[in-house]
Amino acid sequence: MKVKSLGEFEELVLLAVCILDGEGYGISVKREVENHSGRSILLGAVHITLYRLQDKGLLQSKLGGNTGKRGDRRKRLFKITESGMRQLRAAQDVRQKMWRLIPQLNPSI
Repeated sequence: MKVKSLGEFEELVLLAVCILDGEGYGISVKREVENHSGRSILLGAVHITLYRLQDKGLLQSKLGGNTGKRGDRRKRLFKITESGMRQLRAAQDVRQKMWRLIPQLNPSI
């Protein structure tokens, strides 16, 4: 079954999860996206997107250890799946192909 293409925000969230290398949770993903995109985002939007990407099979999650700092609540840590990595690479390929077709950027066309 082929997964539909990624939306821009989904792609940014997936990229942030990859950067965080298995240590991505709501707030850390939010910070990563904000740092790289330069825009402010809502934590709720991040959580919704993380769970939607998990439902699509592009992310997997597990509960991390509990800490006193969080009132003994455990973080849900997200990690990209092989399917998620394929989707990211496909999105990257499309963007790179289209960038190469812009005449002003590629005088050999």
